[in-house]
Amino acid sequence: MAKKFIPRDISWLSFNGRVLQEAADESVPLPLRIKFLGIFSNNLDEFFRVRVAGLKRAIDLKDKSANQSFYEDPQLILEELNVRVIKQQKKFDNTWNRIQKEMAKQNVFIKTSEELSPEQQKFVSEYYQDDVESNVIPLILDDVRPMPYIRDKSLYLGIAMGKSEWQYETKFALIEIPTSQNGRFVQLPAPKDEKHIILLEDVIKFNLPLIFSYFGFDVFHAHVFKVTKDAEFDIDNDINTTLVEKISKGVKNRRKGKPTRFIFDQEMNPKLVEFLIKKLNLSKKDSIIPGQKIHNFKHFMDFPNVFKSYYQPQERTSFPHPYFQNYERVTDTVLKKDVLLSFPYHEFRPIIDLLREAAMDPDVKTIQITAYRLASNSKVANALINAARNGKEVTVMLELRARFDEENNLDWKEKLELEGIKVLTGIPNKKVHAKLCVIKKRTGAKTIQYGFVSTGNINEKTAKLYGDYCLLTSNRDVIADINKVFNYLRRPKSNPADIIKNCKSLLICPIDMRRELLHFIDLEIAEAKAGRKASIIIKVNSLSDKDMIKKLYDAANAGVKIDLIIRGIYCATNQKTFKLPMNAISIVDEYLEHARVMYFYNAGKELMYISSADWMTRNLDHRIEAAVKITSKKIKEDLKEMLYIQLNDNVKARMLNNSLSNHYVENKKDPCRSQIEIYKYLKKKITDH
Repeated sequence: MAKKFIPRDISWLSFNGRVLQEAADESVPLPLRIKFLGIFSNNLDEFFRVRVAGLKRAIDLKDKSANQSFYEDPQLILEELNVRVIKQQKKFDNTWNRIQKEMAKQNVFIKTSEELSPEQQKFVSEYYQDDVESNVIPLILDDVRPMPYIRDKSLYLGIAMGKSEWQYETKFALIEIPTSQNGRFVQLPAPKDEKHIILLEDVIKFNLPLIFSYFGFDVFHAHVFKVTKDAEFDIDNDINTTLVEKISKGVKNRRKGKPTRFIFDQEMNPKLVEFLIKKLNLSKKDSIIPGQKIHNFKHFMDFPNVFKSYYQPQERTSFPHPYFQNYERVTDTVLKKDVLLSFPYHEFRPIIDLLREAAMDPDVKTIQITAYRLASNSKVANALINAARNGKEVTVMLELRARFDEENNLDWKEKLELEGIKVLTGIPNKKVHAKLCVIKKRTGAKTIQYGFVSTGNINEKTAKLYGDYCLLTSNRDVIADINKVFNYLRRPKSNPADIIKNCKSLLICPIDMRRELLHFIDLEIAEAKAGRKASIIIKVNSLSDKDMIKKLYDAANAGVKIDLIIRGIYCATNQKTFKLPMNAISIVDEYLEHARVMYFYNAGKELMYISSADWMTRNLDHRIEAAVKITSKKIKEDLKEMLYIQLNDNVKARMLNNSLSNHYVENKKDPCRSQIEIYKYLKKKITDH
């Protein structure tokens, strides 16, 4: 009999395997294949920082209550993870080797420090002295001195060195590669029609005789390594410190996180490897992984554009929504009708324009908005600052606990408050993940309100890469419900159920979203048992909540037609008892599928919601999330059509099955690559309009 649930972390690794499939797919343009290797590596780093670290903490605690978030014994999960990670690493290495051969066919070469021509040697020497030397701090290692602080996200050069007249004695040193100051890639002078690139660590390796000339060393063996650390931090309960102080302290304490993974070039001096393992206090239970020459592959997401031309994703994206193609005022349109923006296909500009128009409109009195991850040079934040300068009362709910964006958000808090913006900083024990905005204006004695509900961050950078929906609306019921959420956010110590109640258009976590979703599934179950049509379509990033999965099992047992589009974690399995098997697919393509959409046939009175919440316990019970009911018949039809296009994908869709095989969907239908077909569908609406 199939397992009832797939462990969340095993399922996540399977998702990252789908990312690796894209890198290995020879039909994918070469620059994108390199980028997918970078994404795979970056994903894995975060996985070790957060999930593997959590497993180790659960094992160390030996406390059953600490293990409730895992479906099996954490020790068994960790052992299986390590086996799968090593297998994936081998596939990664093989894929990178094949990609380098493809690069060579395009006359693009990555040169090591030993492969440089005389002209390139001169260039590398001068480049090092002019641009790199001031950022390099060599550190001698020995048993007497304490181990230097090793940064979690940095790359290091481990060096074993000596003098040619010495037969046995070897000295160790390390150098942090200054990628944040100099970048990872340096373009070299090269023969005509060729592109030569050297990595920054090889620039430094070439210059080691110069760096250590004072000591007289002339024999060097240098190889890269990196350490991944536990990134979780506890927020202390000191009532005398503010949340801002606690977050700041937590970010600093993250430096002290225990190592969860040590990766090194397998050709590194064995005695240096042994020395580093000892100094880092690593044990056999830690992930100690010998690898290839190149690490911190996340930098390859920004590999230089040195290839022959190929279509860029943006060549088929970012066109105006039909309602805004003639530069109509966004506000005027939204006051007349609901508008659904579909990113990255539609331009993000209407969101910024809506806020800019509000900033300049003398009748606008207040703007309230949530922010989870802002772009580094956020046009959204700049529009809000302009609104405050123009005398508007601006309130920003800025979630300081957005993982790995804590420092960025602390900076934004300071900038926004300096401009007179009221910054709300969160709810005790609950992250605010809802994407909401409401703008209020007074025209004579009349109050007019409008705003939006989004599935993704209000971030113009990620809107070019993430598939998300944003509903612009002046619907009174929606706006009334958004106002209830902000009323609660202004009073974080109050009981949310006392303030956010009787919502007509929004489902809110942790108030009623779980309850209502279970109710909607129960209605489909009743219809199926009565022999009538019953259908559910769910599109989310992750499905791991046990109670939601069990309810879907009940629906499958009753014969409800269930279609699931799950990009990442998927903990459900198909059981032999199901009257109809659940059809679950995952789409991994150029854009990150990030939107959450829920459809229920509802006895012919179809219900549709777009949401910020995944079906995970953390989202449904421990975050402030929002899903908005779609009432516009036209928008509902568009959303359904895009769901059907994705369900018909037989190019980039993988079946999510009990064996985690990641097999592509195969059928005899015409090829359907959903991201391209959705682009065509939305683009056609411009000409039709």
